Amino acid sequence: MSASTSVPTAPGGTLRLGDRPISRLGFGAMQLAGPGVMGPPRDPEAARAVLRGVVDLGVTHLDTSDFYGPHLTNQLIREVLHPYPEDLVIVTKVGARRNDKGDWLPAVRPDLLVSAVEDNLRHLGLEALDVVNLRVMPPIAGEQRFLEAFGVLADLVHQGKVRHLGLSEVDGEHVRLARTIAPVVCVQNEYNLARRDHDPLIDLLAADGHGTVFVPYFPLGGFTPLQSRILDDVAAARGATPQTVALAWLLQRSPNIAVIPGTSNPDHLRANVAAADVVLTEEELLELEGIGG
Repeated sequence: MSASTSVPTAPGGTLRLGDRPISRLGFGAMQLAGPGVMGPPRDPEAARAVLRGVVDLGVTHLDTSDFYGPHLTNQLIREVLHPYPEDLVIVTKVGARRNDKGDWLPAVRPDLLVSAVEDNLRHLGLEALDVVNLRVMPPIAGEQRFLEAFGVLADLVHQGKVRHLGLSEVDGEHVRLARTIAPVVCVQNEYNLARRDHDPLIDLLAADGHGTVFVPYFPLGGFTPLQSRILDDVAAARGATPQTVALAWLLQRSPNIAVIPGTSNPDHLRANVAAADVVLTEEELLELEGIGG
C-alpha cells in the first residue's frame, strides 16, 4: 500500500469478535437477495455497488448466511469481494434452511449443520469461517438438543473449519450453556428502538467479562420498518434520516453493541454508515427511549 493511500476509519469504532477487530457499524447481507430473501437481487448492479461500498466505507463486519437466496447472496459476495480484504470479518449462521416456498425451517441435525458449514465455505470461497452463529429454532430450544447442536459446531472449530462461534435468537441461559462447551463471541437477536425485549441480556453481556458482542438484527425494524413520530422529529431536527438516528441510538445504547443494517441501495448504505458520526444528546436519547416504553 502506498503512503498516499487513504485507509477508511472503521465506522463507529471497533469491537473484537474473538481475536478479530470489527467495525461497530457493519453490514447485513440479507437484503441483497430477492423478494422474501429468495432468488437473485432485483437490481444486481446496485447489489454489487453496495458490496463494493461496504469495503470502500471502511466497514469490516459483514453478516450473511447461505440460506439467503438461498446460496445466491454468498455467491454474490464472493464474486464481488474475493479475494477478501484482510480486515474483513465475515459472520454467517446455520441452523435453518429454506424450502421451495421460502419457508424458514429448522436444520439442526448434526449432518445438516456440517453440510451448512461446508456450503458456506464453498460458496464464500473460504477455507475457514471467521464466525458461525447457531440460529436457535424449535426443536433445539430444549437443553439437550441445543447442547448437541452447539457441540457439533465446536467440533468444526477443532477441525479448523470455523474460528469462532456465536448464537442467534437466544436468552441468557442459552449463552450460559453454550459457554460450557466453547466461547461465545457474539449473540445476534432481534432488537431495535421499538423492540426492546433483550435489554436485560445486553446489560448482562456488557457486564459479565466474557467480551461477548450483542448484534441486533432488524436494527431498523426489518420487514416492519420503524414508524415513530418521536424518531421522525429527532431526525428532522438533526437534518438526518430516521434510519440514521435509529442506528446512532443503538451505537450509544451500549458499548458492546455492533449493528448490521442491510440494504440493496448504495445511497441507503451511505446514510446508514453516517450514523457512526451522529452523537445524540442526553435529551435526544431520553426522547428516543420513550419509543420502546
